[in-house]
Amino acid sequence: MSIPAAEAIALEDTLAELPETEGSDFTVTRCDNPYKQWYEITSKKAYHVPSLWNGTKFKDGPGGTMVVKVEKAGKISAEVSGGVEAEAGAVIAKAKVKVDAKIGAEISVSVGHEYRRDIARGKYGHLQYGSWGYQVNWAKYATSAERCGKTKLKSGSAKLPTDETGWRYWETSS
Repeated sequence: MSIPAAEAIALEDTLAELPETEGSDFTVTRCDNPYKQWYEITSKKAYHVPSLWNGTKFKDGPGGTMVVKVEKAGKISAEVSGGVEAEAGAVIAKAKVKVDAKIGAEISVSVGHEYRRDIARGKYGHLQYGSWGYQVNWAKYATSAERCGKTKLKSGSAKLPTDETGWRYWETSS
């Protein structure tokens, strides 16, 4: 019999509050927490996940006006480090619940998004198309042997796209 999703999330939130142990604690005391493995998003920040195919990164200048357009369809995929493919799915699922429901494993980009920008005099303008997503750090935990704490099993980072796409602009001197 499985636990309903809302109860499973509530249990994980409760277990996340347990103190972290190193796994070498052999105390006789036992707590009544169940044995469970779970994922936590330990930090997040807004991040422009760039598209990595030709025709979505431009540089122009010095000065003037840039006019660019997405001329090739493609996909922007999540990048998860520190785990195997199955863990990538778990990290993405946890981030959808804890960070933003718009996060996905892969976002489709269609042709046609045009952008016009004036470049400051003497500067070079740069444009990169991508997804306005998140960069997160994650950790996989398990209830510790005595069930009174938690033990970190793995950790890593991820760049996760959302369905919000657009151009990122910046200027440089060269």
